[in-house]
Amino acid sequence: MIEIKNKQGKVIHTVDADTLVGANLTNVYLTGACLVGANLTNANLTGAYLFAANLEGAILRDANLNDANLYCANLTGAYLFAANLEGAILEGANLSGANLTGADLTGANLEDANLSGAKLVDANLSGANLTGAYLEDANLVGANLEDANLSGANLTSVCDLEGVNLRGIKVNEKTKF
Repeated sequence: MIEIKNKQGKVIHTVDADTLVGANLTNVYLTGACLVGANLTNANLTGAYLFAANLEGAILRDANLNDANLYCANLTGAYLFAANLEGAILEGANLSGANLTGADLTGANLEDANLSGAKLVDANLSGANLTGAYLEDANLVGANLEDANLSGANLTSVCDLEGVNLRGIKVNEKTKF
């Protein structure tokens, strides 16, 4: 039995398993959850509510976070390799230094998110809302940004734009390159 606790140490959810690898957390409310360094490989977090959760250093390889709400979540240094974040709400989330290689962020809301130093190699960000996002020093090699909204985003010192699909992107005078 695994107890998931919030930042105050209160148990907010229990999982009848020895590990969170492959856990089914579909539509579970995990507001303020403390999942620092948790191994959530192959976990199903579809529609999960992770408002202000702390997932710093968490392993979310191949996790399904489709339509999950990660508003203001801390994902600093999280390992999200090939994670499904399609339609996820990551507004104001801290993803600095996160590994999002091959992640699907189609239509995700990353408004005002911190993606500084994030690895977004071959990530799919088509139709994503990156308004005001901070992407300084991010690695976007091979990323798909087709129809993404980069209005007011900070892309200074982006490592490399080799193979990046920028078709149909939206920018404005506040976008920094």
